[in-house]
Amino acid sequence: MAQKDPSDYFIGFKAGDVMFLAWKPGVRIEAANARAAVEAVNRLAAGSRYPLLVTMADTAHLSRAARDVFVEPCAASRIALLGNNPVDRMLADYQLAVQEPPCPTRFFTSETEAIAWLRSSSEDLQHEEHKDRSGSGGRAAP
Repeated sequence: MAQKDPSDYFIGFKAGDVMFLAWKPGVRIEAANARAAVEAVNRLAAGSRYPLLVTMADTAHLSRAARDVFVEPCAASRIALLGNNPVDRMLADYQLAVQEPPCPTRFFTSETEAIAWLRSSSEDLQHEEHKDRSGSGGRAAP
């Protein structure tokens, strides 16, 4: 089931347990459409928390005001950012470096790997965060 915003994104569930929000290629993400997307995620979650796959492939711009919206807590229990080119990675890396996300967040270029990480247990996530803090690598947010 996917709901469509007529201008900027699609939102729904993948296999019932992972929410997705897919930004359209070329979209400029500003405060207003970022806020609309976060509110749509919260409405769809209906008071529950879910892992969230955010497809940001080929977005054109992510404003500072939009980045401020994305650091507010929402219905996401963890977020996988999915992109497919160096610009997507640069946008994600910059966002994760300058502002702490509201929940564990990582960038992926593989949807399969992103979904596997989103569905991993909280014990796996805690181990991964400890490993990242100890300098063993990874792309998790601080």
